[in-house]
Amino acid sequence: MERTIVIENADPRDIYGSNNKYLNVIKANFPNLKITARGLNLKVNGKNEGIERFEKAIEDIIAHLNRYNSLTPNQLDRILQNEMLTPEDDEHGSDDTILFGVSGNPIKARTLNQRAMVSQMAKNDMLFAIGPAGTGKTYTAVALAVKALKNKEVKRIILTRPAVEAGENLGFLPGDLKEKLDPYMQPLYDALRDMIPSEKLSYFIEQGIIQIAPLAFMRGRTLDGAYVILDEGQNTTTNQMKMFLTRMGSRAKFIITGDLGQIDLPPRQKSGLKDACQKLTNIKGIHFVFLDGKDVLRHALVKDIITAFDKEDKE
Repeated sequence: MERTIVIENADPRDIYGSNNKYLNVIKANFPNLKITARGLNLKVNGKNEGIERFEKAIEDIIAHLNRYNSLTPNQLDRILQNEMLTPEDDEHGSDDTILFGVSGNPIKARTLNQRAMVSQMAKNDMLFAIGPAGTGKTYTAVALAVKALKNKEVKRIILTRPAVEAGENLGFLPGDLKEKLDPYMQPLYDALRDMIPSEKLSYFIEQGIIQIAPLAFMRGRTLDGAYVILDEGQNTTTNQMKMFLTRMGSRAKFIITGDLGQIDLPPRQKSGLKDACQKLTNIKGIHFVFLDGKDVLRHALVKDIITAFDKEDKE
């Protein structure tokens, strides 16, 4: 019997290994099958029972790569022996791990309020994560979105920010649209690069599976089956915030992040994030998480800086 197995949702080079090192190990574990690899296609000849076991092994390898973004010889052996891998197989794994990023690095909820973001997004469809710079609110939000995409809970990720410094009018900046937007979207790109291998990230962006756009581009859209993150929400106007929140379609998840201490709007312009905090707190399905200096994971001085500014604001 002959069957062709097409590799999907994985890079065949990760499965075959350098110089086909992993492929040779796989072949050695199925001596009664003739296996030929050509790009995304694996042609297998042999008895039906053996082919089915081989196909299951390939599916398990792909699932492992999608979860951990890495594959070691020991892990490959465990998979081929049909042994269940557990978080203990990764010395960095824990209940706080949201997903495994590039090279298998664990991305975790590292503070109490970051853990609250994770748990509340499991219960609600809209979350406001509000706190000062360095508290990991955007990074945690992006990690949750990438995890949902990997688990096929959503079809796409949409990341957006208000380009306040350019007044949402980017025409005067040099370059094409992407070059105009990149300076404002850089923090989102940085987070994504930690979580998704570069080639796969480029593919997702090219295919529109991950979309990064300024807030002005959200007008008129219905965001269905998507994980949507609005970053720097404090720099939206009340009309912009209303416009964004009402884009929510069915099977969508929304996270809005922001820092009420860093509003860059004109003095008489009310922040859409502040307005949302006042109007939406008692709506079922919407939850607010407030992060503070205890959640800061940057240089130790950042906590002291935030404390000093907060003290002056209160006075």
